[in-house]
Amino acid sequence: MRPSSYPDQEIRSINWQAFKLILPYLFEYKKRIAFAMLCLVFTKIASVYLPFILKDIVDTLDANSADKQNSALVIVPLALVAAYGLVRLSIVVLAEIRDTLFGRVTERAIRRIGLKVFRHLHALDLDFHLNRQTGGLSRDIDRGTSGINFLMRFMVFNIVPTLLEIVMVVTILFVNYGIWFALITLTSIVSYIAYSIFATEKRTRYVRAANQADSSSNTRAIDSLLNYETVKYFTNEEYEAQAYDQQLSTWEQAKIKNRLSLFALNGGQALIIAIAMTAMLALAASEVAKDNMTLGDFVLINAFMMQLFMPLNFLGFVYREIKGSLANIENLFGLLAKTAKVQDVPDATELRLAGPGDNSQNQASIVFNNITFAYNKKRPIIKGISFSINAGEKVAVVGQSGSGKSTLVKLLFRFYDVDSGDIQINQQDISKVSQHSLRTHIGIVPQDTVLFNDTLFNNVQYGCPTASKDEVLKAIELAHLSEFIASLPDGLATMVGERGLKLSGGEKQRVAIARTILKNPQILVFDEATSSLDSHSEQAILTAINEVAKNRTSLVIAHRLSTIVDSDNIIVMSHGEIVEQGNHQQLLALQGQYSKMWQLQQS
Repeated sequence: MRPSSYPDQEIRSINWQAFKLILPYLFEYKKRIAFAMLCLVFTKIASVYLPFILKDIVDTLDANSADKQNSALVIVPLALVAAYGLVRLSIVVLAEIRDTLFGRVTERAIRRIGLKVFRHLHALDLDFHLNRQTGGLSRDIDRGTSGINFLMRFMVFNIVPTLLEIVMVVTILFVNYGIWFALITLTSIVSYIAYSIFATEKRTRYVRAANQADSSSNTRAIDSLLNYETVKYFTNEEYEAQAYDQQLSTWEQAKIKNRLSLFALNGGQALIIAIAMTAMLALAASEVAKDNMTLGDFVLINAFMMQLFMPLNFLGFVYREIKGSLANIENLFGLLAKTAKVQDVPDATELRLAGPGDNSQNQASIVFNNITFAYNKKRPIIKGISFSINAGEKVAVVGQSGSGKSTLVKLLFRFYDVDSGDIQINQQDISKVSQHSLRTHIGIVPQDTVLFNDTLFNNVQYGCPTASKDEVLKAIELAHLSEFIASLPDGLATMVGERGLKLSGGEKQRVAIARTILKNPQILVFDEATSSLDSHSEQAILTAINEVAKNRTSLVIAHRLSTIVDSDNIIVMSHGEIVEQGNHQQLLALQGQYSKMWQLQQS
């Protein structure tokens, strides 16, 4: 069973520090926010004034019913009704203006935070991406950005205005109707908020469990679909379905507990509201019966309680959602808190190389100086290796699987830092230069080429996004892709499928070669670049590679020895160490490991 996306996601306290991280994005448009807040205040003033108009309408109608002979009084309710409609319209209009003004603030913040997370994920080291699981990660990002959106909109335009309205209503009730009305209202509000907080804190664990189960099931589904061919090879469709159903079962149980806890929360809130409304209306009815209050006062108090508890009820929902949103945001900001193991030094310089064809000595030479490296300290991979590649030379590295050949490529690209020793390019320690400038000067054709789910043209152009169509076509021609593309109905517009699944291994590698040719780097790395090609295609590609590699420094990781016989130097590795090196003829004359590998492949 594959592990869940975040097995360490245990119940823990909510990270309220998330608010501090969000605020800088919120206040980018201060004028917009100030004007939106002004609309908010006017909206609440109009909301509080509305029940007073209703009271005057009822009192006037009540007076008219007692004195029907006075026809002049009939005009007064019509004016009050018109005022009531105007105030209610102004509330809606002001709220729409407020939301429209703040909408851009929210959307820009979501855009900036999303971009920041995206950039940060690309800045993290290879080790993080080898251990991550795409499905759970994508869901955490989606839920995190949605949570930020909810926080920024509802925290500002629901919680703050509701608290403002509570203060205004309680004050009005106390001044106009006495302490008991204000006390009942205040007590019910405090009880409601306290119960909401208590119950929500209790159910946070169920929210977390449901989210974790959701991430796990989504991770399992995406992982299975990405490995569609493997599932088919081993006829494990039913196994995958059962494993996915097991994840869904865990999600189902978590959602049931989540729903039951929500029922308890909503039920308790409804009980508090019912008791408060009953007590207020009973007290108001008693006062009306004693002639201490008018019928309009009764309607006003009822309107106030309805108007107050509607947003208060929504406040409970908002608080629950904020708690859930903060739980969702934790993983998002947890990603931002992760630091890359490989980072540029504070005073990192740009890697300086002479251009191809420059006859000066200041070119792309590479030196591996007594380097050691281990992914796990208990199992060293590279053990004190030293060799050099002069500018313009082609050096090949061969050896058995697991000897550390491909690890050398990762160290050259600085996906990992060496444990000891150093790697120098043009006499510059690569740990002292910026990673961007380092990788700009290196082009690679990897053993396992992964393409974007885009057109063939765009996949080749990815090597240099600013390249013209003619430049892309030239790279395609050099990579011997032209004939293949001409045979396709859609030609360059052919979609390659997710991860390039619609192309064969050899076709994908030729796309990778064309992409690298287009990049036009000064250092070329070929990691088993022709391993998926037939003999005819291999020779054609090798010819193209040799043309492109002129006046460039090349490092070739090879399994087929026939592809590297023209190398200036061949490094033979075994168990992380160099056991032989020399050109093809010298190594054959040694009658050592290389010679045995050659004879085995020739036979």
